[in-house]
Amino acid sequence: MNQNEENHIDINKRTEGDINFSAERAKWLKNDISEKAKTLLEKDARYFLHQSLSTPCLDVLQDSKGPFIQSVSGKNYLDFHGNNVHQLGFSHPKLVARLTEQLQLLTFSTRRYTNEIAINFAEKLASLLPSDLNRTLLTPNGSSAIGIALKLARAVTGKFKVVSFWDSFHGASLDAIGVGGEAVFREYMGPLMPGVERIPPPVTYRGIYEDNEQKCLEYLEYVFKKEGDIGAFLAETVRNTDVQIPSKSFWKDARALCDRYGVLLILDEIPIALGRTGKMFAFEHFDVEPDILCLGKGLGGGIFPQAAMVTRDSFNRFGDISLGHYTHEKSPLGSLAGRTTIEIIEEEGLLSKAQNDEAFMREELHRLEQKHQLIGDIRGKGLLWGIELVKDRNTKEKAVNEAEKIMYNCLKNGLSFKVSAGNVLQLAPALTISRNELSRAIGIIDNAIQEL
Repeated sequence: MNQNEENHIDINKRTEGDINFSAERAKWLKNDISEKAKTLLEKDARYFLHQSLSTPCLDVLQDSKGPFIQSVSGKNYLDFHGNNVHQLGFSHPKLVARLTEQLQLLTFSTRRYTNEIAINFAEKLASLLPSDLNRTLLTPNGSSAIGIALKLARAVTGKFKVVSFWDSFHGASLDAIGVGGEAVFREYMGPLMPGVERIPPPVTYRGIYEDNEQKCLEYLEYVFKKEGDIGAFLAETVRNTDVQIPSKSFWKDARALCDRYGVLLILDEIPIALGRTGKMFAFEHFDVEPDILCLGKGLGGGIFPQAAMVTRDSFNRFGDISLGHYTHEKSPLGSLAGRTTIEIIEEEGLLSKAQNDEAFMREELHRLEQKHQLIGDIRGKGLLWGIELVKDRNTKEKAVNEAEKIMYNCLKNGLSFKVSAGNVLQLAPALTISRNELSRAIGIIDNAIQEL
């Protein structure tokens, strides 16, 4: 396969991250990391199974604190990627202290037993959610939460079919990629879960329809009518990877369609809940509520892997059903991490801070948009932002090579972020980041575009 063919595949199939086999990546690995890091990266490539979006890695880390990650050669990066786990920043001292203390006490909860920490965590989640969204199952990762949600929807509705969006990401397990819309995760996989209907997403820039949201709703209702046995509609409330934000009217109409056709609405907020958009949960922006909510990533405070599925009291009607008995189902450490994460968000006022930072980011990024013709669109909520780069604002052709060059320029100057959809700079810093650090990051991006 030649380079042009490889790039063509990457651009059209990969919306989750940057390309790890490219000329820019090769130059970075040759010129911009230390000899110690090169040696370790060679070992990493030798002993870990290679994956797209992962191997070869960018650098080797040795520390992470607040909004920063640090390499083995001492280079500091402002991390605007963080795998969406760093709402609190890294190594938040209160969370570290709580977990350290718990390590001297109950560290594991054997199945068929419960513990007060897990109970308090589930109770706290219920207190934050509307109406009867009071029933939780805890899982060690987001993919498992999605799997449980799909099982529950089948049991509740008696229908096995699911509607989801193209280009959506709901996890990398076999069931999650079966319902997701990311083509790269389905390569080599063969037959997947039956009964999945995918529809075009409600993007507001570069959509395939002139009135993309309305067409999306029409398509959704068409599928509900034609199939007749759809049990669930699974969607990201706000699409994380390239920051697509539907309107309030879209979500209210979609919720109404689900009610009309007896379809459960499953909202995947694994990467975007817990203050990322300026609300504890992103659906609060849209005056709707899900039937099932999936949480994860930052729920463990960037330290412990913790996820959850929360659903309605009325769905707790099965006397003997197995949805997911995970070994670490009621982990005292995971539950403590989740409960403490929510406490810190509340105590430090991170929701209001994210809302204030949103206004700052919007003003500063639109200033860049006016300055640089390469920027076609700016969109965001809270501290989740996308800068979409285009070769021409009239044709909206993706500026893929430019996006990658900008990313590596920024890395050289101490800013790390993800490139999504080939041409979107996705910016997701810690909610604890200072205004000066935000300004510094914007300056790095500004200079990188200017140099290009």
